[in-house]
Amino acid sequence: MWHLLPFVIGNIVMIPRFYMGKSEQIATISLDVIHTWEVIFMHISMHIQSIYYYIMSIVVLKRAKNIFFENHSNNTIQAYKWLYQIVIFWIIIFTIAIIKNILKYSHVETTIFSNSQVVLIFAILLVTCWYILKALNNPDLFKGVDSKTKLTKDLLEEIGKNEEHQNIIGRLRIFMEEEKPFLNPSLSIRNLAHQMKIAPRELSIAINHDLNQHFFDFVNEYRIKRAMNLLTDKHQPKLTVLEILYEVGFNSKSSFNTAFKKYTNLTPTQFRKQALNS
Repeated sequence: MWHLLPFVIGNIVMIPRFYMGKSEQIATISLDVIHTWEVIFMHISMHIQSIYYYIMSIVVLKRAKNIFFENHSNNTIQAYKWLYQIVIFWIIIFTIAIIKNILKYSHVETTIFSNSQVVLIFAILLVTCWYILKALNNPDLFKGVDSKTKLTKDLLEEIGKNEEHQNIIGRLRIFMEEEKPFLNPSLSIRNLAHQMKIAPRELSIAINHDLNQHFFDFVNEYRIKRAMNLLTDKHQPKLTVLEILYEVGFNSKSSFNTAFKKYTNLTPTQFRKQALNS
């Protein structure tokens, strides 16, 4: 119902002169309808509503990103990146639409206004085609992140801090070293909690709050350490970087390079060369 509010208000505004006005009054208004205060009000309210939607889209995506990092270890957050790109593209199109409407109410040449309309239509067509092609080529993008998943700060408010979390951290470190669950590229906090026979929310608080580290970064740290060992292993000098990244639980070269550089300030190739020369 909140989404309908601007539409309802806009129609109420139109009642006196447009819906209930006399024939002569309506005929006069129709000669220059776009400059009536009612239509201008409708334009402004729709733009304000759109701006609100775009801001809230960014807020929701930011929350989804935090949920992803706190609960998943996948190295390609394609769904988030894709949705973020879509929002940015539509913000650009919305900006073009605002410029077009400003030109409509300004004393500019008709050709300039017409050209702005062409640019807007072309931009919408381009984004729509990109959207469809992306969806067809990447059906997995629609899996997304479970919106019902709670952030760690919300879990803490529900159950509070527990000294047991320190014991969980100790068990967790031993489990990670011995069982090496991080080698699974699709490892999630629920999978890990199930393997350790711990409640997922307890494990989430232990990692994301007590260790002050996202689950995503926590798991990647183990993967990078193992990759560093493999890169400098003299018994396996012929192992390629591509083979190593799959071996340690990554599923794309770009995500592996990003994570490796974040941890070591070097690319895998640079690290290997430096280690061999030292």
